[in-house]
Amino acid sequence: MTKQESFKRRVRDRMTKTGERYNAARRALIDKSSAGDRGWASEPDLSDDTIKEATGRGWDEWRDLLDAWPGRSDGHTAIAGHVHDEYGVDGWWSQAVTVGYERIAGLRLPYQQPDGTFSAGKSRTVSADPELLRTMLIDDEGRSDLFPGFETELRSRPTSKVLRVAIGPGTAQFAIDPQPGGRVKVAIQHEHLPSPAEVDNWKSYWSDWLEAIDLG
Repeated sequence: MTKQESFKRRVRDRMTKTGERYNAARRALIDKSSAGDRGWASEPDLSDDTIKEATGRGWDEWRDLLDAWPGRSDGHTAIAGHVHDEYGVDGWWSQAVTVGYERIAGLRLPYQQPDGTFSAGKSRTVSADPELLRTMLIDDEGRSDLFPGFETELRSRPTSKVLRVAIGPGTAQFAIDPQPGGRVKVAIQHEHLPSPAEVDNWKSYWSDWLEAIDLG
């Protein structure tokens, strides 16, 4: 059973015992969680290992730090700025930490972004040439080879550390980090998806895509 399924079961158990509606029972458990229960309201997009490797801290440590910060009630932008300024986490990853924290703490629906749209994230360390992958993402013909059947458009500067590509109903961000031994870590965040159903579709797509580009 996943943590999200476990949390939903606890909500239903509380509804049975107290007669509360779902939202009231859910909020009561989230408040209890803030007081020291380690339950998560929902799973973040990125795994604990991924966020720890990128930022030096796992999800439980980020939750403790942000739960203890008085400014967390000021909203998404304030939290992301605090993560960036106080802990030196760069822009893309400070957003990832913030969104993950908000989901763990029950401050937003799973995969929901500050503007109400949804995002799908996947990451994997693969055997590939990082420079070749960047070149193909920047180039129109290269993207046609990478994403057959899709119209795409580069939405960032070619020199940007994180490349943004319009594909399907949204925009995918690619963070490419070379690793020892001819491997590369590719983290993808597909943003501006209109519904949770699209999240499921694109998480599956990106999982298959990462497997397909892995030459190992």
